[in-house]
Amino acid sequence: MSQANRFLRACRQEPVDATPVWLMRQAGRYMSEYRALRQKHSILELIKTPDLATEVTMQPINAFNLDAAIIFADILPILEGMGLGLEFIKGEGPVIHNPLRTASDIEALTTPPPEETNGYTLQAIKQVKTELDGKIPLIGFSGAPFTLASYAIEGGSSRNYILAKSLMYGQPKIWHSLMEKLATMVGNYLKAQADAGTDALQLFDSWVGALSPADYQEFVFPHSQRAIEIAKSGRDVPLIHFGTGTSGMLPLMKKRAATLSALIGA
Repeated sequence: MSQANRFLRACRQEPVDATPVWLMRQAGRYMSEYRALRQKHSILELIKTPDLATEVTMQPINAFNLDAAIIFADILPILEGMGLGLEFIKGEGPVIHNPLRTASDIEALTTPPPEETNGYTLQAIKQVKTELDGKIPLIGFSGAPFTLASYAIEGGSSRNYILAKSLMYGQPKIWHSLMEKLATMVGNYLKAQADAGTDALQLFDSWVGALSPADYQEFVFPHSQRAIEIAKSGRDVPLIHFGTGTSGMLPLMKKRAATLSALIGA
């Protein structure tokens, strides 16, 4: 079985000769080529320069015998297009300089087309597809609405998500308004990635394990569902819905996956 087919057949739950395994890679820890680029460019410069994003995407493909490539990007630049200021600070990680604190902050968020806000990643996808020349599939991705909302509200990484949960529990109407905007942005962004040429998509909900299954069902599930519906409204590509600490939520995630013929990762 060719490498070009193995990953996609596995995504569609078809028989394969070997099961592809996804390892979360930290490129800067093991690739000297990547570290050399990072000495010259910031993380956002690499992401927002299609030639550099293409080069970084191809580095592990050129070094190892892999079943798929994943576009070099990050889940947070989508928030810039909505009106938030993003910076990656050494030793601290991502920081949102104008985090969401009030209803008017959320009302002011815009939902422009991804071609206007993340066109650099869409261009990188097209360039990587040319480089891959059909040898292996290319995976695109986005953060899920809850994880993006948490970053936008907390202003960066968090251990307890107090501000995000306070909004969710204390002002549910405003919370759902925010999540609706994020679902629209995420869905359109994933759809645009598929239209640009990705062969599969990933929806990352890295922080959703901080919620109970009941809270997930009420405050998050409908919006993740909507994002997936929009993403799947274009080219028919597999979508991997990934979350951490989600054992109690898997029945809901699986239910949605069955409807959309999507592969769920946990």
